[in-house]
Amino acid sequence: MQKVAVVGLGRMGQGMLATLARAGVPVIGYDVAAGAREAVATVPGAEVTADLPAIWREAETIVLSLPFPATVEAVLTGEGGLAASPASGRLVIDTSTSDPDLTRALHARLASAGHTLVDAPVSGGPAGAAAGTLAIMVGGTAEAVARARPVLDILGQKVSVVGGPGDGHIAKLVNNVLVAGQLILAGEAMRVGVAAGASQEGLITVVNGASGRSAVTEVNYPRWIASGSFDSGFTMGLMAKDVGLALALAERTGLAIPMLREVRERWNALTRGWGPAADFNRAALGDPA
Repeated sequence: MQKVAVVGLGRMGQGMLATLARAGVPVIGYDVAAGAREAVATVPGAEVTADLPAIWREAETIVLSLPFPATVEAVLTGEGGLAASPASGRLVIDTSTSDPDLTRALHARLASAGHTLVDAPVSGGPAGAAAGTLAIMVGGTAEAVARARPVLDILGQKVSVVGGPGDGHIAKLVNNVLVAGQLILAGEAMRVGVAAGASQEGLITVVNGASGRSAVTEVNYPRWIASGSFDSGFTMGLMAKDVGLALALAERTGLAIPMLREVRERWNALTRGWGPAADFNRAALGDPA
């Protein structure tokens, strides 16, 4: 396989870079932050650079793992970005959670410069990135997805092709606003049950064997909430960003979305209470004491 770059070396990017290197893929990482670059400098088989234009020169495939849509846009079309480089024929796989409309605009912009963009947001957190077991939601043309598939199959255990450009990011926003809402509602329901005299452990066991179960009760509660670890690697602030993107997308459809609005308002309030850097699973606890 030709060289692959990972742009954005936060916890997700670090895990994906290590997974690619472990699979024998020639890989190079880039991040604007020196600390993030240092964190992967010792990964066997991986290179690291502080020179973004070097990424476009050296790698045929570029995996983006960036926190905000504006950051994705700047990396691809800003000063020193791919669109301004002399490189041609690059494949960009955007694993960030981003705005579908921006993704479609970037798809067209990059295509006019001879490049290919696939949106491939992920679920599974830093642990899934490090293990190569991510769930990946893919949007792009059939040809682009086929070209991206070898890298996606290394990074993910479940690769689902949703549709054309931008559709992967739509799916991720739908997924994340559901998770945000389920955390809030499951947390309230569990607190009611405990206050009424039942044990949280007993309630979780019952719910997970019945129709009220969800990934929040099956995974998040035992792993991060009931255990008190709150170390999922995903923050309140990042989920607030995703919920905001989901609401903006919903508003553009013109549909009535009263529950999504409630989720956004409640999530924003919880983020102010816990702080944007807090683990997102703390939303299940309600407002901080």
